[in-house]
Amino acid sequence: MTEKAQQGKIIRISGPVIEADKMRGAKMYDVVRVGDKNLIGEIIRLNADIATIQVYEDTSGLKPGEKVISTGMPLSVELGPGLLTNIYDGIQRPLPAIYKQTGDFISRGVEAAALDRKKKWHFRPVSKIGDTVTGCDVIGEVQETSIINHKIIVPPDISGKIKRINSEGDYTVEDTIAVVTTDKGDAKLQMMQKWPVRKPRPVAKKYDPSLPLITGQRVLDTFFPVAKGGTAAIPGGFGTGKTVALHQVAKWSDAKVVVYVGCGERGNEMTDVLREFPELEDPLTGEPLMNRTVLIANTSNMPVAARDASVYTGITIAEYYRDMGYDVALMADSTSRLAEAMREISGRLEEMPGEEGYPAYLASRLAEFYERAGRVKVLGSKDKEGSVSVIGAVSPPGGDFSEPVAQNTLRIVKVFWALDADLADKRHFPSVNWLKSYSLHLAEISDWWKNQIGKDWLKLRNKAMALLQKESELQEIIKLVGPDALPPKERAILEAARMIREDFLQQSAFHEVDTYCSEKKQYEMLRIMLKFFDKILQSVEKNVHIDDIISLKSREDIARMKTVSNKEFEERFKEIEKGFEKELDALIKGGK
Repeated sequence: MTEKAQQGKIIRISGPVIEADKMRGAKMYDVVRVGDKNLIGEIIRLNADIATIQVYEDTSGLKPGEKVISTGMPLSVELGPGLLTNIYDGIQRPLPAIYKQTGDFISRGVEAAALDRKKKWHFRPVSKIGDTVTGCDVIGEVQETSIINHKIIVPPDISGKIKRINSEGDYTVEDTIAVVTTDKGDAKLQMMQKWPVRKPRPVAKKYDPSLPLITGQRVLDTFFPVAKGGTAAIPGGFGTGKTVALHQVAKWSDAKVVVYVGCGERGNEMTDVLREFPELEDPLTGEPLMNRTVLIANTSNMPVAARDASVYTGITIAEYYRDMGYDVALMADSTSRLAEAMREISGRLEEMPGEEGYPAYLASRLAEFYERAGRVKVLGSKDKEGSVSVIGAVSPPGGDFSEPVAQNTLRIVKVFWALDADLADKRHFPSVNWLKSYSLHLAEISDWWKNQIGKDWLKLRNKAMALLQKESELQEIIKLVGPDALPPKERAILEAARMIREDFLQQSAFHEVDTYCSEKKQYEMLRIMLKFFDKILQSVEKNVHIDDIISLKSREDIARMKTVSNKEFEERFKEIEKGFEKELDALIKGGK
């Protein structure tokens, strides 16, 4: 590319979108430097020698005539040791490093390397000279944090024989650690590699979702489970608890690595994440949760165009850890803000608007993002599995699920956790509406639950759902005649449904025990509640009054099961089960 083709001049400015002429030779999605302050931008349209550019920083003060220089490279992220525990903005600039340079506010045009160039990592080779390697084969290891062993993998587009590999020792991410002889010559490998964010990293094979992603949240795991490598949407209006629900999944899910993307949400919500996560203990290892987390913060007061880049940055980092053979969970909060950014950019480009002003390509862009999830066989000579599970919050205006972002998301994802404002008003959290939500992963993952936890798991889950649906039907009758007019059997159904709602589905994110519920405890809790319901039915058939059953001590014990620690639950649940059987048998015989 010639100097003339590389450098142009600004001819038009419209908010975060600018146009530059004399850009012939530049390519779509090339990164450019804009203006005297070298703002970062990306080419999103080319027409002859005029390039349309979205700028990822504030364009205030830019003037026509200022220079635009193309780097000739697409927007890429740096992948290597040092990603975990870090906090980045939407284009992978490390916020702690920028804070040291500029203070509390990010100055325009500031640059900082995504990975620390000076820090030395202890590299241990696992391959030797003469080994044949292909893309994603592991050639060495670095203990990145106390939890994650960072595997140094061959870039996906390189294969050949190892000509040279460093011995065990301390190296920076820019040091050459190996040389691979390929068909095109020798390729030098570093611990760091770069990858374009809009290009999915290749895989050998995609598997069907058959393993559950355990979140520790009863309503999600038992009623509407998501599989590892699956996609889920969590839509809800203001105040329904989307962000707290995402925080809970990020904190307690059994994914090995978590990538949390705050794309366009309020800054105070992201501040909560930044304050909480360093203090949280990982339930699997007892180590700080940040040791397996990457945070990407692009809040609502940061440049709108960077929201688009932030989700691609996040998913590319997630794919990188997947290629090491890890299960990764990515949270996007929220895709509605991403869609609003698309709408603003589209308006600046004077494109024909679609429904509610969103661009016509809204659905394809959302699909492009969600379809990068999956449980896969990773590239490489050895069988290695990894997964990326994507959970995206949706913030429909006024809680209207019929708006375009929610509807287009529903067409893509396999799990739908519908948050309900009425439940939130009643302080029922997580406010997942059990009549509107669904999971298309139930059939695939039921075998895992049957084999690992309990053979009758799916039967119990379906029985509980049937009770909740029957309760919903009975509520219409209660509004007309009141609960006392119902026959005893139907009052027993109401009591069982109330027990499931209040003692199983409700879960406190801020209770030291109830914040996380193991899969075995979830199963036992549901089994005991449904067994109690069966005993109630036997009792009312023997003319025991329902009010006598509700006032039993064992009914209170069942309500308190959720606060029994995961370690003590087995012994305690056996006591509760024996207790209510004894009390109900005594009632049936006519004595207490």
